[in-house]
Amino acid sequence: MRIGPYQLDNQLIVAPMAGVTDLPFRTLCRRLGAGLAVSEMLSSNPRVWDTDKSRSRMDHSGEDGIRSVQIAGAEPELMAQAARLNVERGAQIIDINMGCPAKKVNKKMAGSALMREPDRVSRILDAVVGAVDVPVTLKIRTGWDPEHRNGVDIAQLAEQHGIAALAVHGRTRQCMYKGHAEYDTIAAIKQSVSIPVIANGDIDSPEKARQVLTDTNADAIMIGRAAQGRPWLFREIDHFLRTGTQLAAPNQEEVRGIMLEHLDTLHGFYGDERGLRIARKHVGWYLSHQQQDAVRSDFNRLESATAQVEALTRFFDQV
Repeated sequence: MRIGPYQLDNQLIVAPMAGVTDLPFRTLCRRLGAGLAVSEMLSSNPRVWDTDKSRSRMDHSGEDGIRSVQIAGAEPELMAQAARLNVERGAQIIDINMGCPAKKVNKKMAGSALMREPDRVSRILDAVVGAVDVPVTLKIRTGWDPEHRNGVDIAQLAEQHGIAALAVHGRTRQCMYKGHAEYDTIAAIKQSVSIPVIANGDIDSPEKARQVLTDTNADAIMIGRAAQGRPWLFREIDHFLRTGTQLAAPNQEEVRGIMLEHLDTLHGFYGDERGLRIARKHVGWYLSHQQQDAVRSDFNRLESATAQVEALTRFFDQV
């Protein structure tokens, strides 16, 4: 899998997820087998760039691997400005968000709402591709609703306007995350363009990853929600795709190390107060996979970073 001049280590990409794919999570996923990790969505509105949230989203301090940053918005010039800013701050790839189904994003005619306006799509692609000298990628859905699946048309526009690679979530905006991903539409999109296509949606196991690659003929796969609380999924899939054999799941001692490392980096990256809040959801995802809902509930009530570390240490000592 190649994006512009960048050769990925494998076909596995971490999907950009707002509030999730921050620097600590991206670093962890890369270490555990992802070939590329895309940063969480950054608004193209310059009025929010000087907030704590935006500053942390633009932070690539010490990040290894290829740095890909996703931007979102509806105004071509603002999107171009956001692209330039992020390249100045270390982005090596700019990704354009036309796939987010969230109501608050779509109300501003951003995210997947843009798929209803091909002319605006063209203007945004032109502006962003022309603004930076790094590859620009695009993430879309299969359409706005099941009656208006225009993913093939948007994909062809993307290729015409110089997009280097295209990620497709296999649902329409109206479908949100309900039902099953429609891989046949992703396959049709792949057939319609010559740029790399990345399949996204419902990929939660090594077997499913191989099936999706086979069914869609995609060049790579993108994994989002399935990696929450299970970042080692990337190395399990990579091993299976390379060897055809299953890699053993991490034992409790390794899970302990991963969780405590992640907790420590969250506290260090955000500081005790913000890190405390953000850690709750990540640790909650880990514990839900461990079927430890009671422990998860107790953890969410803790009021200090030190208490979080101590509680997690006690839990694993008991296990």
